[in-house]
Amino acid sequence: MARVSYQPRKQRRFLYNAPKHRLPKLLSAHLSPELREKYKRRSFPVRVGDKVKILRGEFKGIEGKVTGVDRERQMIYVENVTIKKADGSNVPRPIHVSNVMITELNLDDEYRKRALLRGKEVEA
Repeated sequence: MARVSYQPRKQRRFLYNAPKHRLPKLLSAHLSPELREKYKRRSFPVRVGDKVKILRGEFKGIEGKVTGVDRERQMIYVENVTIKKADGSNVPRPIHVSNVMITELNLDDEYRKRALLRGKEVEA
């Protein structure tokens, strides 16, 4: 998926109008240095069950499991990352996928494990 233009407005338009089958790939986050060394790749799509560390924003430094993924908005929800509403209830705070780093992968899915190792020589 090569991007043609460097103009932010065209990049945003590309993201807003992207077809649904391409959205999961756009939800990629950087891997931690240990995972990067192990799997010989820089980033991988985020899924529910992955453990992530927040790198930017109000919740910087917090680690937790991904509880939800919003493909349309490119946001993820991390456990224990909530904001208090005016009525006193807590709601999950969405975090943009570019502001997190994957520290632990959920490899329960056989297809995902294969995709992670595809084209790479990895010591198991």
